[in-house]
Amino acid sequence: MSLNADQIKEVKNQGFLINRGTELFSGRIITGNGVLTAAELKTACEAAEKFGNGNLTFTTRQTVELPGIPYEKIPEFKQFVTERGLSVGGTGRRVRPIVSCKGTTCIYGLHDTQEMATEAHERFFKGYADVLFPHKIKISVGGCPNNCVKPDINDIGIMGQRIPIVNTEICKSCKKCKVEAVCPMNAAVKSDMIVIDKEACVQCGRCSDKCPFGAVTGETTLYKIFIGGQWGKHRYLGYELSRLFERAEVMDIIESSMLFFKKEGKTGERFRQTIDRVGIDTAEKIITSKKLLDQKEEIIKME
Repeated sequence: MSLNADQIKEVKNQGFLINRGTELFSGRIITGNGVLTAAELKTACEAAEKFGNGNLTFTTRQTVELPGIPYEKIPEFKQFVTERGLSVGGTGRRVRPIVSCKGTTCIYGLHDTQEMATEAHERFFKGYADVLFPHKIKISVGGCPNNCVKPDINDIGIMGQRIPIVNTEICKSCKKCKVEAVCPMNAAVKSDMIVIDKEACVQCGRCSDKCPFGAVTGETTLYKIFIGGQWGKHRYLGYELSRLFERAEVMDIIESSMLFFKKEGKTGERFRQTIDRVGIDTAEKIITSKKLLDQKEEIIKME
């Protein structure tokens, strides 16, 4: 059979992308937080052998694509994976699959990134599945300033932060300061007492438990939020919102950012262009006020 453009577009909207020079497709399986169980991966492998060419490829957004699926086999493929608890999709002018680092298990991770990504997946990827935005929205959840999943080049990015707290009354002015030695940014400097250079400090939390006398602590994790990052033919680092946020605030800020884009964006422009057109100061003021959350139902219905 010879496929037409409408057929190709229809299945692309379902998460099936045509393989170049063929009438075969890659089916995109979604992970809620970058994690698949062994049973889920086994299902994907079985599907690859049964419907595709036997290969699996892993995307930069932590989805799994199975190439070589014939057009006429797509409905059967969808039924096979969904009956086993997997889902397909992740294309179009929608919230794209949430990306997360392994902050849950990484020794540098400052918070449970996979738990946060799972919540974002349920609330935004699934909860907004039928909502079209001016363009795609990419969300990334990072555990620390190591920046492995690059939250600052996503439309909306989260980065764990831990602010060092210095108690000079406890500092013993050790000849070899363990806090100074461990700081990767050379932000911890000991003269008479330990001092943290706030301009150099990236709030990575490495120093929070290194002083044997407890002179430097920082157990509370806060969150830096970026908006308007973009990577591709046009590249922009996201704007950092001007304060850090507590865990209870993060999801509302993400949703408020999405609603701002839905309301103010023009079809075809990325979130960054919307922010620049409106102005970052105005955008931040509106987003952090969270007033758009009260207008959610009205905004979602906007064309």
